[in-house]
Order: sequence, then C-alpha cells, then structure tokens
Amino acid sequence: MTKVTFNNKDNRFYESLKASVDAYFEQNKIRKTGDWRLFSKSIILITSALAIYFSLMLVPMHPAIAILLCCVLGFNLASIGFAIMHDANHGSYSTNQKLNDFLGLITLNGLGASSFFWKQKHNIIHHTYTNVDGLDDDIAKSPVIRQCESQKWVPAHKVQHLYLSFVYSLSPIFWVFIMDFTKYFTHRIYTTTAWKMTFKNHLIFWLTKVYYVVTYIVVPVMVWGWSGWLIGYFVLNATMGLTLSFVFQLAHVVEDTEFEYIPLDHTKHLETAWAIHQIKTTANFAMDNKVISWFVGGLNFQIEHHLFPRVSHVHYPAISKIVQEKCKEFNLPYYHNPTFIGALASHFRVMKQLGKRPAEVTLRAQAA
Repeated sequence: MTKVTFNNKDNRFYESLKASVDAYFEQNKIRKTGDWRLFSKSIILITSALAIYFSLMLVPMHPAIAILLCCVLGFNLASIGFAIMHDANHGSYSTNQKLNDFLGLITLNGLGASSFFWKQKHNIIHHTYTNVDGLDDDIAKSPVIRQCESQKWVPAHKVQHLYLSFVYSLSPIFWVFIMDFTKYFTHRIYTTTAWKMTFKNHLIFWLTKVYYVVTYIVVPVMVWGWSGWLIGYFVLNATMGLTLSFVFQLAHVVEDTEFEYIPLDHTKHLETAWAIHQIKTTANFAMDNKVISWFVGGLNFQIEHHLFPRVSHVHYPAISKIVQEKCKEFNLPYYHNPTFIGALASHFRVMKQLGKRPAEVTLRAQAA
C-alpha cells in the first residue's frame, strides 16, 4: 500500500496553535461541537428540502416552476451536505456520537451515496494526504480532467477549462451509480484498501441504492413522466454537482496551493509536519461573506477545517483569527481569496494552465 509519512518531530506550530485554540474554547466556556446556530440551520434546510420535494410530487404546477424548484432543491441538498452531513460524519455536529452517526447516515445516504465509504475517503485519506497525487481520491479524476502537474496529460486537457463545469454537473450521478459501486466491488478507494464491510454495512449500502432509485427516479417518473423526470433530474443534479464541486475545488485546486506526488507501491517521506502540509495545500475564500458561510457550512474556511476537523464549522470564523496569527508568527502562508468569484477565477486559471501540454508549460517557464 502506498503511503506518505510526515516529519512531525518539529511540531511547534501545531502545538502552539492547538494550545491557543483550546484556550479559546475553555475561556469562552463553549463546546467545540455545534450549537443553536447549527441546530436551527439543520431544521431550516431539512424542512425546506422535504417541503420542496413533496410539493414537486404532490402539487400540480407549471413545468417552468417545477424546473426552478428542482434547481433550488439541488442547491438545498448541497447545503445539507455542507452544513449537516459534513459536520456529522466528522463527529463535530454533536457530543453525542450516536446522533452524529444517525445524521451522517440519513443526510449522505439520503442523497444516494455511502457514508461508509465517504468517511474513509474524506476523513482519513483526504484529510491525511491532502493534494498528494497517488493517494488523495479528491484529485484522482484523470484522464477526464488533470488537476496537478504529476498527472498524465492527454490532448483533451487543452480544453478542460471549457468542459469542466459539465463534468462537475454530472458528478452526483457518477458518485451514486459509478464511484460508489467501484469502491464496493473492488474494495478499494483509489489506491487504498477499503475497510472491511460487515453485514450491516452491506445491507445499508444496497438499501440506500434502492431508496435512491425509488425516491429520485421511480416516484418522479410516475408523477412527471419520463421526459419531465429527466429534465428535473438533470437540473437538480447539475445544480447540486456544480455547488458541491466548486466549493471543494476552491479549497485545494487554486493558485498557490501545493501538490505532492507519490509513485505507486512507494513510500514517500515528507520533511514537512502534517499541519504545515495542510496549510500549504489548502485555501480559504470569501471569509467575510456571512451568507456564503451559512450555505456552505463554513467550508470557505477550509484551512481551519483541515487543521481542526472535529471542530464544528460554526466556530471557524472565530478560530480563523487565531490561525492567521499563528501562521504569521511561524512565517507560514495563509492562502485565501477575498471573494467567491475571485477564488472561482483562480480555479479556472489553474485548470487552464494544467490543460497545456507539459512541454509547452516548461518552455513558457524557461522563457519567463
């Protein structure tokens, strides 16, 4: 199994940072998990999602209104993923782990995906080996799109910045019908062996897929017919896919963030502490925009999330000030884009650059 080891002998930065963050919670007498802000958000998002879905299934309406509601529902479901599922599956929603597991299951499996595989793919692999090509499944989309320089280049990549949005729009469908099943039958998450599944895990996996087909295909087809369902299904998934993809891509595949490469069947030692690796491979965006922060579940503060994944997102704005101070103290970068549009433009510039033939990139760099 491929792996990366970090040099955590000099861990002064993280030890100092963690002490300051712990002191913040102790002095203010607050828990690191969610509070009324997260609970009220959960009620609003889940209630509105159910209301929109049942309205589409039970209330006669003009097709144009139905399409608009499908778009809103797609965005709503993405926000549930950001604000509820993400915290719950990280164990940061509540101090009650049973509640975390329950919410993580119903919100992610409710979208047709598998929380069993997601926890290993995201919590373990991505959060440990962020932007490490050969391990991080989040940047393993080659040859469809090329997300770092160590990945193989194909001619189609020259225009990947043009078809990128279409790929992102289809990502929820790929996830539910292809990527989950690939993990299930190969027992692997990219290059990492997946956890052994119990009978309960197998049962939940298949019940999830049956539920998804019934809820998102069978029932809507009965109500709207095949053509009506197809349009609504694509609109919902396109909205959800674009929202999910852009928010996560703006955290790691933008200008300045770094990447590492590990050949298959090799072990690589990085002369970097794990926490510093997270700092160098992650970026924030729109930190002052409270509306964006509310809808994306604080994932515009990805630096704080990667350093403290078991702290609820409702606390990220506050502890971001501590992280910035410590980065300055230890002469470390703190990458952030002031606006969402600026971060989005940065992502597209990076993807356009990565789409160039490697020889062209080398020649341009030499000329400069």
